[in-house]
Amino acid sequence: MSPKINKIFKAIADPTRREIFHILVLASTALSITQISDHFSMSRQAVTKHIKYLEVAGLVEIRENGRERFCQANALPLKEINDWVSFYEKFWDDKLSRLVNHLQQKADK
Repeated sequence: MSPKINKIFKAIADPTRREIFHILVLASTALSITQISDHFSMSRQAVTKHIKYLEVAGLVEIRENGRERFCQANALPLKEINDWVSFYEKFWDDKLSRLVNHLQQKADK
């Protein structure tokens, strides 16, 4: 697996980070770290650490406006995960089709 995919998996492995990403996707606009923190019963600093993981994975883009930092979701990196999963989906579909064909041949005899 590529290092980029590993970063994405690491970022979305944590339920809090998934929830932060979900909040940003639903907002469909940039939110301040304070606005994001309001959704959680943890410190703003803890939320900021989670956001950093998402940023490193490319799932969140951060821009500064004065003293405030605004975060916006970037779902594009999830396409790599989708492509990775699709490979294995095809793999298992092929295996199951072969099994069905084999069992059908046995039943026909």
